[in-house]
Amino acid sequence: MSDIRLFGIRHHGPGSARSLAAALDAFRPDCLLIEGPPDADALIGLAAHDGMAPPVALLVYRPDQPRTCAFFPFAAFSPEWVAMRHGIAAGATVRFIDLPQAIRLADGFGAPDRGPPAEAAPEPPAGEKPTPVPAAIRRDPLGELAAAAGYPDGERWWDALIEARAGTDGDVFAAIAEAMAALRAEAEPDPDEAFREEAREAHMRTAIRKTAQAFARVAVVCGAWHVPALARHDARGQAGADTAILKGLPKTKVTAAWAPWSYERLAIASGYRAGVLSPEWYDTLWHHGDRVAARWLARAAALLRAEDLDASPASVIEAVRLAEALAGFRGRARPSLEDLDEAARATLCFADDAPMALIRRKLVIGERHGATPPDSPGTPVEADFAAQCRRLRWKPGTDAGEVTLDLRKETDLARSHFLNRLRLLGIPWGERRQARGRGTFKEAWFLAWKPEWVVELVAASAEGGTIAEAAAGRVREQARGATRVTDLSGLIGTLLDADLTAATGDVIRALEDRAAVSADVFDLMEALPPLAELARYGSVRASDTAPVLAVVRGLVPRAAAGLVATCQSLDDDAAAAAKARIVAVSGAVALLEEPELAALWQEALRALADQEHVHGRVVGRAARLLFDARAIEAAEAGDRMRRALSRAAGALSAAAWIEGFLEDSGTVLIHGQGLLGVVDTWLCDLPPETFTELLPLVRRTFATLAAPERRAIGAALARPDGAGAGVETGPEIFDAARAARVLPILRLLLGPEPAGQNGDTA
Repeated sequence: MSDIRLFGIRHHGPGSARSLAAALDAFRPDCLLIEGPPDADALIGLAAHDGMAPPVALLVYRPDQPRTCAFFPFAAFSPEWVAMRHGIAAGATVRFIDLPQAIRLADGFGAPDRGPPAEAAPEPPAGEKPTPVPAAIRRDPLGELAAAAGYPDGERWWDALIEARAGTDGDVFAAIAEAMAALRAEAEPDPDEAFREEAREAHMRTAIRKTAQAFARVAVVCGAWHVPALARHDARGQAGADTAILKGLPKTKVTAAWAPWSYERLAIASGYRAGVLSPEWYDTLWHHGDRVAARWLARAAALLRAEDLDASPASVIEAVRLAEALAGFRGRARPSLEDLDEAARATLCFADDAPMALIRRKLVIGERHGATPPDSPGTPVEADFAAQCRRLRWKPGTDAGEVTLDLRKETDLARSHFLNRLRLLGIPWGERRQARGRGTFKEAWFLAWKPEWVVELVAASAEGGTIAEAAAGRVREQARGATRVTDLSGLIGTLLDADLTAATGDVIRALEDRAAVSADVFDLMEALPPLAELARYGSVRASDTAPVLAVVRGLVPRAAAGLVATCQSLDDDAAAAAKARIVAVSGAVALLEEPELAALWQEALRALADQEHVHGRVVGRAARLLFDARAIEAAEAGDRMRRALSRAAGALSAAAWIEGFLEDSGTVLIHGQGLLGVVDTWLCDLPPETFTELLPLVRRTFATLAAPERRAIGAALARPDGAGAGVETGPEIFDAARAARVLPILRLLLGPEPAGQNGDTA
C-alpha cells in the first residue's frame, strides 16, 4: 500500500517552502503531485534549466482565443517551485494534479443552476463578539484564524506563525491540516465557486488514487485549504462521487508556456488574489533567514544613500538592534516586516515620510524580474513582438538613441504604429520627441529598451494573441471604464496613431453613446478640439478620419445648443475656464472649414453675447470671436462695447467684459473704427475710487497684449485727435518716400515673367 502524505502550504511562503524542503528530504517520495495545471506537465523539467530565473509564471491559453488564459506565478520561495526543483534533483516523477485548464477555459464550464441566495447572517447583539460567518470563512479562512488570535489580518497572522518561523520541522503541516479541517467544518459553500472547487478537488483526489497504484511514496503539495478534502481520497464511495462530478465536463485545446514574471505582479497590490504583501521581504526570509534584519536594513540604507540621503553604518546597526528589541517585546523569534519598518523609520528616516515612501516602493514590493531559457516555448504576444522586430529591422536591447521617422515611407509608418501600440500596453520603448525640420510627416522618437518590459509583453497575452490585438483590447477596456467624453476623444487619437481601426470603431461608438446622454456641455466642448484636429490632419498617417468627422458633426450642435445655459452663474475661475473652452471650440470649428457648423456655432456665440446675466469675461470673448470671424461689423462691435461699458452695467462687470474682449490680442483696438475711443472714454469717466479698484484688472488685461500692439495704442492716444478715430493710417501720415523704397522689390515679386517663358512675352 502506498504511503501518501499531504503537505498544505501557502502558495507563496518561504516558511512553508523551508518546512516543505525539510519534509521532502526526510520522506524521499517517488512521486511528487503538485497543485498546478496538468496541461503544463511537459514544461516541468525546464524548472531546473540554468536559464530559468524566478519569478516566472506558467501561462496556459487557448490558441483560438489567446485572451482566454490563466497565469500561474512562481517565486524562488514558492513551495511549489521548491517541490519541482526538489523532485527533479532527486529523480522523482513530478506532476501537476489540479483540474486541467483545458476544462476550466472551455466554453460552458461553470456552476449549474443555483438555488435562491443565502440569507445574510443576523447582526450580533451590542457588546457581543461576532461569531465567524460561514461564507466569510470560505472567502478568507486565514482572516478568521487571525481574528481569533488577535491579528489585524490573515497575512500578518500567517507570516508570524508560519513564514517567519526559524524552525523547519514538519509538524507544522499536521497543525495546518487540523486548522483547515476545523474551518471547513464551519464554512458555507460559496455559490459562485462551489461547483468549480468541487471539480478541482475531485480531479486532485482522482489523480492521487491513480498515482498510488504506481508509486510507493507519494507527496502531495497543495493549498492548505484543500488538505481536508484531499485526505478523503480513499474514503468509501469517494471514487464514484468524483467520477460523477467530472463526467461530461467540456474541453478545449490549450497551449502552455513559461514566461518571465515580476515581484510587482506577485504582490497583492497588483490584484493577484494569491499575492503577498511584500515579495521582496519573503525573498529575504528565504535566502537570508538567519540574518534577515541586518540584510534588510542594510539594503534600505543603500537605497537612501543612492538618493544622497544620510544612512551611516552606525544608523544601520542601531536600526538592527531596535528591530530585534521590538521583536522580543512582541514575542517573536525574529523581527517581522512591521518591526523592520518601525526601526527604519525611527533610525534611518528620522520619522520622515518621504524616505520611508522610497523604501516601501523599491524594497517592500521589490523590482526583481525573472527570465526564461531562450529555447523555451513563449507566449503568443512575445512571438508576435519578435516577428515585428525582425520585420521592422529593430532589435531590443541595443543602445539607446534617437530616430526620425518619415511617415510617407511604408516601413517608417509601420514603425510608428508599432511604437504607439507598445505604449498602449505600458511598454514605452519609444519616447516622442520634437522632430527637427518642417513637415507634419516627421516623427522623432528616443528608443531605450528595458528588459523588464518582457513581463508586460507576457501580461498582454491576456488581451490578445498579437501586439495589435492586445493593444486594441487594452483600449477597449479603458473605453468601458471612461466616464467623460473627453477621455474617449483622447483614446481615438491614440488609436489612430496606432492604426487600430477595429478598436477605433468601438471607441467612437462608445463616445457617441456617452455624448448622447451627457448633460455636461463643457465635457463635450473639451472633446471637440482634439477630434477636429484629427478630422483635419489625421490623413498624414493615411488613417480614415471620416468616422471622427462624423462624431464632430454630432458634437458641435449639442455644444451649441447648451452653451448659453451652461455659462450661467459662473464665478471668476469658472468663467476663465469657460472662456478657454469657447475659444478652443471656435478654433476647432474654424479648422474644419464647414460653413454649416460655423454658422451654427456663430449663432450660439451671438446668443451668448446678448446675455446680460452671464459673466462679462465670457460675454466679451463671445463678442470678440464674432468680430474676428466677421460675423459682426466694427459698428456693431462698438455698440456692444458702449452698452457693456455704460454706467448701468457696473464698473466690475464692464472691466470683465473688456478683459474678455481684449485678452491676448489688441488688434481690434488698432484697426477697429472708434473702439479705442470707447474704451478711453469709459476709463476717463470712472470715479477715482472705482478707477483705483479696477486698475489691477485693466492693467492685467493690457499686459496680455503684444508689445508692438501696446506701442501702437499708446501712439494713438498721444496724438492730438486722441483715440476717437482709432489708429487708422490716414493721408496726413503717409510717407511717400518710404513707400517708394518698397516698389522695386514688389516689381520683382509681382511683375510679369520675362519673355520666352511659357510662350508669353513681357
